[in-house]
Amino acid sequence: MSLRTEKVCELIKGLAAEFLARESDRTSIITVTRADVSNDLKNATVYFTVYPEKSEEAALLFAKRRRSEFKKYAREKMNMKRIPFFDFEIDEGEKNRQRIDELSKE
Repeated sequence: MSLRTEKVCELIKGLAAEFLARESDRTSIITVTRADVSNDLKNATVYFTVYPEKSEEAALLFAKRRRSEFKKYAREKMNMKRIPFFDFEIDEGEKNRQRIDELSKE
């Protein structure tokens, strides 16, 4: 991954965290864990976790519904000619890591 791609990933991660915190109804806690951007910077996926876990589906639907608003928000904050297409996903890797931590403590 190039340095530029890494910087764009970090910027998107921060913007997504700000946006979701501002726009959510606060019935659950949404934590952005990472962002992945394609090498051509045309597509970006934002990964997040949700607490409580039973609210994951609702949070994912909320984030996917707000993709166009997030793109407008990112366009205002990012200094890029072309803003990538954004998608949101639950971070299964982070959930698995947390489960391993739980099991190792037992």
